[in-house]
Amino acid sequence: MRFFGTTWVGHDSGYGLRRAAVAAGALVTTVAACFVMRLAYQGVQTADIGSFASALFVAVFAVCSAVAFARTWDGFRRRPADPAREESLRSLKAIGFIGSLLAYFIRSLTEAPGEKLRRTEYETAAAAYEKRRGARAGNPAARRKPKSKRG
Repeated sequence: MRFFGTTWVGHDSGYGLRRAAVAAGALVTTVAACFVMRLAYQGVQTADIGSFASALFVAVFAVCSAVAFARTWDGFRRRPADPAREESLRSLKAIGFIGSLLAYFIRSLTEAPGEKLRRTEYETAAAAYEKRRGARAGNPAARRKPKSKRG
């Protein structure tokens, strides 16, 4: 939602163009990240530290990217149940940054990343506000029925 301001609410003020730009930017960044990872892998190969270390390098980044993709994708659908756990996975998501970028790109093809979650929260809050506002409209003294002292 970082690049959209409030345009996601009404899909106005160039929302479609922003979404296309975000998708293109995420794709370019993902490709650049893959190029950086290729250079890092070539560095490991040049260092000639052995096939086990090279395989471990690939496995670690593949697993971290898969976990980062899943966590990022899930973060677009709902708030984390345990924020402390998400905080502890921050370094893992940083290592698997390609997975996070890929999730951001794929999600931006259909909506602004996180839009559905924010829209649900926004509509719930707006409905609660209208309910509260409707309940207190008018003069409160006029709504009370005075108790009669006869009886």
